[in-house]
Amino acid sequence: MANHNTNGAWAPRVLSVLRIAAGFLIMQHGLQKVLGMIPPPMPPGGQPFTTPPLMSTGGVSGMIELVGGILLILGLFTRPAAFILSGLMAVAYFGWHAPAGFWPILNRGELAALYSFVFLYLVFAGGGPWSLDALLGRRR
Repeated sequence: MANHNTNGAWAPRVLSVLRIAAGFLIMQHGLQKVLGMIPPPMPPGGQPFTTPPLMSTGGVSGMIELVGGILLILGLFTRPAAFILSGLMAVAYFGWHAPAGFWPILNRGELAALYSFVFLYLVFAGGGPWSLDALLGRRR
């Protein structure tokens, strides 16, 4: 039988790993939109990817994804960054995906919905022990 104390001891560290992974993944969306890095593959007969204007919905969301992702990777201002990212993903889901149908798998919104809930969890759980927030908190 597994030792529950040992498994529980890893939970804060895995929280930090979840934060870093989520930050890295959302940051890539910002890199695409803001800097044109990591362009998606062009669909057959489709238009090539272009970065949206900075002051457009896509540009602003890209800046939030880029800066928020970096903050999450570092674990700096984790709770406010995660709050803003959670809201952004909720807006993305309800504004873009949900109008196409109820089921997230069919409206292609499952990623936005999952991101929203992961970021919402980080609002309440914080950045974990491997974060600049934790390091700065120990110094106070």
